[in-house]
Amino acid sequence: MPTATDRDRTLKLARRSQGVTARELAQAGIHTQVLSRLVTGGELERIARGLYRLPEHMVTEHHGLAVAAAAVPHGIVCLLSALQYHGIGTQLPSEVWMAIDRRARRPALRYPPLRIVRYTGAALTEGVETHRLEGREVRVYNVAKTIADCFKYRNKIGLDVALEALREAWRARRFTMDALDRYAAVCRVQRVMRPYLEALAA
Repeated sequence: MPTATDRDRTLKLARRSQGVTARELAQAGIHTQVLSRLVTGGELERIARGLYRLPEHMVTEHHGLAVAAAAVPHGIVCLLSALQYHGIGTQLPSEVWMAIDRRARRPALRYPPLRIVRYTGAALTEGVETHRLEGREVRVYNVAKTIADCFKYRNKIGLDVALEALREAWRARRFTMDALDRYAAVCRVQRVMRPYLEALAA
């Protein structure tokens, strides 16, 4: 049986909004058997590889993003998932879209399902914002960068999705033309976007 102290310490850590990871417990000197027995006994639930929480834990609308960010700390929420996070458009993706470096190992995660897109150079590193969701830091591309990405990956997500995001975000004044032009240059889609931007500004 685990000592009451180790059990209580584990449950206290798991009570946090971000849950607890197996690594955090190991760093706290808590044996993996304590974790295993709490999961077997139904006092903890495993929600992703190495990530645990209390069964009655309240989740937010961005729970999938928080879990994905914990499991893929080098990833950045992008494309449809970034649009959804920013409240732009009508897309409700069933997967968490994440950008990772083209040389990075593909993450293995059962929940939430991931849609991995490989970025390189400035296209990976520019336009990243950090938000705190369920107690975890989650990196998400800003609105202007996300729209430029949508045009870059229009064959993956559909040109109609990119246009909807562009028009809606422009009406809501969620970006400046200067910012959009900057990220269009980073994503090498200035020429593709030009006629749509001219139509917006007309």
